[in-house]
Amino acid sequence: MKKTPRPVARFDAATLWQLKRIGSPALAPDGARAVCSVTQYDLDHNNGRTALWLLSTLGGAPRRLTWCGDKDGQAAWSPQGDRIAFVARRDQQGHKDSTPQLYVINPDGGEATRVSRFGPGVESFKWMPDGRRIVFAAWVWPTLKGAAAQDKQHKAWSERKETGYATSQAYYRYWDHNIPQDRVLHLLLLDLASGRVTDLFEGTAFELDRASDSAAGYDVHPSGQRLAFVHDPAAQQRLGNPAALTEVTLRGRAFKTLLADPAWDFATPRYSPDGRQLAFTAAHVGKAHTAFSQPALLDLGTGRWQALGQGWDCSVASPLRWSADSLGLFFTAEDRGRTPLWRLDVTQGSIEAVYTSGTVQGFDVGAETVIVAADSASHPARVHAWRQGQPARRLETFNDDILLGVQLGQTQEVSVTGALGEPVQMWLTFPPGFKARNKYPVTHVIHGGPFAASGDSFSWRWNPHVFAAAGHVIAQVNYHGSSGFGWAFCHSLIGRQGELELQDIEAGTDWLLQQPWADKKRFFATGGSYGGFLVAWMNGHVPAGRYQAYVCHAGVFDRVATFSADSYPVRPKDLAANYWENLPRVLAQSPHAAAAHMHTPTLVIHGALDYRVPDCNGLAYYNTLKARGIDARLLWFADENHWILKPHNSLQWYGEFLAWLDRHGAKTGADRKPRKG
Repeated sequence: MKKTPRPVARFDAATLWQLKRIGSPALAPDGARAVCSVTQYDLDHNNGRTALWLLSTLGGAPRRLTWCGDKDGQAAWSPQGDRIAFVARRDQQGHKDSTPQLYVINPDGGEATRVSRFGPGVESFKWMPDGRRIVFAAWVWPTLKGAAAQDKQHKAWSERKETGYATSQAYYRYWDHNIPQDRVLHLLLLDLASGRVTDLFEGTAFELDRASDSAAGYDVHPSGQRLAFVHDPAAQQRLGNPAALTEVTLRGRAFKTLLADPAWDFATPRYSPDGRQLAFTAAHVGKAHTAFSQPALLDLGTGRWQALGQGWDCSVASPLRWSADSLGLFFTAEDRGRTPLWRLDVTQGSIEAVYTSGTVQGFDVGAETVIVAADSASHPARVHAWRQGQPARRLETFNDDILLGVQLGQTQEVSVTGALGEPVQMWLTFPPGFKARNKYPVTHVIHGGPFAASGDSFSWRWNPHVFAAAGHVIAQVNYHGSSGFGWAFCHSLIGRQGELELQDIEAGTDWLLQQPWADKKRFFATGGSYGGFLVAWMNGHVPAGRYQAYVCHAGVFDRVATFSADSYPVRPKDLAANYWENLPRVLAQSPHAAAAHMHTPTLVIHGALDYRVPDCNGLAYYNTLKARGIDARLLWFADENHWILKPHNSLQWYGEFLAWLDRHGAKTGADRKPRKG
């Protein structure tokens, strides 16, 4: 008797939002268990809930750990392994949190207990080695003394009637929010038994990086007697300033500068388990502002430091983790469209990849156990763990049932000869059931950055499988400037943005046009952020008719107007000019300067809360196209930032995206099948 085949559904945007999203795992001290956050979205309620789950590295089904919160995150085990702390904002124990607070839960059962009630809230944290205290970061008023004064001021601030934001700071906004007015990011110490909070930076000029949203910028010495942290030593804080590395002793609060050199940018400090060395990353920004982050070591006894991995042409892309014997250092770094987990042998200086499948999104190391959360082009993040000398074991199946019911197209990696005669990587995603004898529309999906890359990863925002399932062959070109292909390739676009990237994309199009399955009359180009800049650039620099339509999401249109962005101190370095000193050079890299040559229909998308590429760009681009009589459509979100994060807004985004391409020919033609005879 034949089995009835299971129906296979189309992988659409709604299916994408059904999938669970796994956060970075954290290992218990004995390596036998791990905890990670899992986010699941509810389309009916248009929101998501994040809970903590326990995973066994020895085998067994995952177990949900928290139930009462909706945004439980940043979980970390106590040094003794008997508790898990996390950051949440809950209505619990007769008190509703107005700001995120610290909670602690027993991994063997029960519900969490709030352990902090600090008015300004908790941004990130780390356990102290004694398990009785926690160091955390919080936005505080630097002139106030004591937690009570901070609480009182926070209450008054929360109840204010005025809404104006006043500042004299150069660094006052980031991504989609203003830096809290008149506040700075300090490190504080919480005593769990008494609830007492002590500001470790009180009365000093020290503050953590204003863009910091994790505990990667500071670390606790194994002795528990001192902390290391990175900070901007400049009198005026600015995005892109080189960071220094400083240590503070808890008794007496004495500060000692470990490393401060304007030619080097230091980050992600991590003490070795034996307490003798401090690992960190170092970027030689004195040579170039695009300098790669190298793994580095500071000998705490001699005070000497060295950057390691000479000749290794990659950039460290994650916090560092030590092996238990203090001989190995683990981190991630992009390499040709993938992000392996690497291990540095600190005695030999050699670096090897220890996990090479897809893109490692998070990992942890401890007790001779390594755990990774890694995705690929064919699946969202999965969690694997292994002990030394043993094969990796998968620890969960969160998304298997959903993915079993859908069919994904194949992904292929090809190489074309691009700008400067150099090889350029291009990823292709094909529709499910692809047949090479048929004709398909071809759509470029151009990544942002520019110092980023498309690759063997499962995107939550621009998922190529959603587009491919609608019948498109998706092309993703890793143009000059993309990360993961060496420093020279990355740096090559400085001062001439748009030039080499366009040559690379056009080389990809030339290759695609030669393929028998490509419908030459149905080529499209889409992109977001820097990819949006490139789409706008193409509209003024590519002859009309080569592409039937464009989609520009959060793209730079006017380089001068984009000086309103949060990244304004960095962008002149990319352009190799300030607009008030060399306007012609800036205009030569600005899409709006070629507006007279634009002819191709464009869907423009932007969010009002986008401070990285302010929405004046999208509105000006759309208005310009309308003024010139060019077919254009605007999708503008009042409540989204550089990304589209709300479920139903995302569904609208995908719907408008595909409908725009359909309107301009994506679904026209003789059924895209070859004619007989």
